[in-house]
Amino acid sequence: MNEEYENEMRLNFLSKSSNEAFARITVAAFASQLDPSIEELADIKTAVSEAVTNCIIHAYENKIGIVKIYAKLTQNEITIEITDSGKGIENIEIAKEPLYTTKPNLERSGMGFTIMESFMDTINIESIVGIGTKITMTKKIKKQHKKSPDEPTLATNKI
Repeated sequence: MNEEYENEMRLNFLSKSSNEAFARITVAAFASQLDPSIEELADIKTAVSEAVTNCIIHAYENKIGIVKIYAKLTQNEITIEITDSGKGIENIEIAKEPLYTTKPNLERSGMGFTIMESFMDTINIESIVGIGTKITMTKKIKKQHKKSPDEPTLATNKI
C-alpha cells in the first residue's frame, strides 16, 4: 500500500534556549509520519537545532522574541521553515562560510549553516536586516524496505 502524507504544522515559541530541545523534538515527532530512518530523523533534529539556536543567539541576541516553525509533509519529503523577526543577516554568503561566527566570545563554532547544508537536501536563507530571517530546509525520506513475513533473514540463510 503506497500512502502519501500531506500534513502541516505551525509552532511559535519564545527565543529561550530551553525551547530549542522542544522545537527539535516536536519537528522530529511530526516528521516521523514519513517513517524516516533513525539517521534521517537525527539529521532533521540536528538541522532544526542549529537553525533555532541561530535565532536565539544571533537574531534576538539578548532580547526575547518569537521563533516560528512551519513544517509540511508532501509524499516523501519534509519542508521546514524557521523564521525570526530579529536583526537579520547583513551578508548571507559570508555567514554561510564554515567557521564564520559573529560571537567568538561565546565559543560558537560558526558551523551552523554548514551543518544544516550537510544534513538536509536543500537549504535556502532569506534575510532582511532589521526585519528578520527565514531558513527553508527540505529533506527527502527514503522509503524503508519492509520485509515480508516469509522473507528469509540473513541469520537463516545458508551461506
